[in-house]
Amino acid sequence: MNNSDNFDASLSDDGRYRLLVEAISDYAIYMLDPNGIVSNWNSGAQRFKGYAPHEIIGKSFSLFYTDEDRAAGKPAINLRRAAEEGRLEEEGWRVRKDGSRFWAHVVIDRIRDPSGALVGFAKITRDLTERRQVEEELNRAREALFHAQKMESIGQLTGGVAHDFNNLLMAVIGSLEIVQRRMAPDPAITPFIDNALQGARRGAILTQRMLAFARRQELQMGAVDLKTTVNGMTDLLHRSIGPSILIRNDFPMDLPSVRTDMAQLETAILNLVVNARDAMPAGGTIRLAARRQAGRPDRPGNFVVLSVADDGEGMDAATLAKATEPFFTTKGVGKGTGLGLSMVHGLAEQSGGFLELTSRRGAGTTAEIWLPVADSEADARPAATPASTAIESKPLRVLTVDDDALVLMNTVAMLEELGHEVESAYSGAEALQMLEAAPFDLLITDQGMPKMTGTELAEAAGARWPEMPIIVATGYAELSDKARALPRLTKPFSQRDLAAAIAGSVGADAKRLAGTAA
Repeated sequence: MNNSDNFDASLSDDGRYRLLVEAISDYAIYMLDPNGIVSNWNSGAQRFKGYAPHEIIGKSFSLFYTDEDRAAGKPAINLRRAAEEGRLEEEGWRVRKDGSRFWAHVVIDRIRDPSGALVGFAKITRDLTERRQVEEELNRAREALFHAQKMESIGQLTGGVAHDFNNLLMAVIGSLEIVQRRMAPDPAITPFIDNALQGARRGAILTQRMLAFARRQELQMGAVDLKTTVNGMTDLLHRSIGPSILIRNDFPMDLPSVRTDMAQLETAILNLVVNARDAMPAGGTIRLAARRQAGRPDRPGNFVVLSVADDGEGMDAATLAKATEPFFTTKGVGKGTGLGLSMVHGLAEQSGGFLELTSRRGAGTTAEIWLPVADSEADARPAATPASTAIESKPLRVLTVDDDALVLMNTVAMLEELGHEVESAYSGAEALQMLEAAPFDLLITDQGMPKMTGTELAEAAGARWPEMPIIVATGYAELSDKARALPRLTKPFSQRDLAAAIAGSVGADAKRLAGTAA
């Protein structure tokens, strides 16, 4: 018989049981008397609760509960439940000797003597903090994925609606402009045409915001100096917020330029400032600041963070979670479209950055636009295209393509008013047949067409007739690299926009032939 056999044989059943319990280090196993006083203590309890046996035996197990739970009487409630039901099992926060909290799985079993009288409780506790952290991280990842999928779905829906709405506005704006030019001024009619045009153009601004949220707007990317941009907006911002609100700027001298669209950034800043104004009906201070900031693990790179902060009403967690969703607004009917923050979010994402909102009810809101630091050479702005060029010679022979008959009719009318000879096609396949049959000086094609997109038509036509200029008309930014080199028209476009695009597309000699808006 070996030594361990001698040792085991010398122990009573009770001694073996006590030795086993005291050796377990992954569980806190100890006894309580009927009043919750600790009567013994194993190594597992000492390991993750921090108390040595002499420090805790004889004291109430309520020491392990949080202040909130003790104030609510939870230790006594749990003992009563265990005594009445025979067993209590739960998870919750518990407190170590050093005051730190851990997430515990707790079992309290009732112990009775042979006569049935309550003599105490056996308590087993396991530290599940690491498991809880893993579960929380997994839940956060699931929520982030769900939110991303939801926003992507909303973005696709919003982009599709904006695209179709742009075609409708194209027909409305184009037709009204043609009527306006062809009709003699009439005080009984002209103001209503002007009013309709103004309303349609406001609709076009809304669709641009929708496309911005969907990250499908057309951006003119370049290096933008934030300090110069904000300083240049000072008068506009002050006119927009009124005299009861102050604006304070904090921009360091050595702030690098960022890569974004300057015009869209100005609109984003104005949206954020107006939101801040609306959050402070009694007045206050809006703080515009910028700082250079390294990226995060999920967003690496070098950024400049532009912040707009107010000390207004703030948002609760539920409102903050929905703040960037399109059409969500806390403003009254007619006071907001719910697209301002959506537009800012879309611009930031499309620029290679992101938008962060922090807010607390009664403590104000801070909006931070993270924008990538510009590469001075890659982001150098191209020279602006002249708005118009005078007609000096024969017109161009133009083929224009669009699957929407309303848009096509207006485009043809605008081109003819500019003095060009125009043929039209409803599809890419029909356009290629017409190009085969007769020469054209210029091709203007819609992007969003079934079976053959404008990009695909441009690539096919460019391969066959490389000298022919091509313009792609679209409200989207999702074009191939080849198509990005082509002149583009952003829908809905006016006759002046059309003339400018033609002037910029036909080359130095052909510019003399491009029409101009009256």
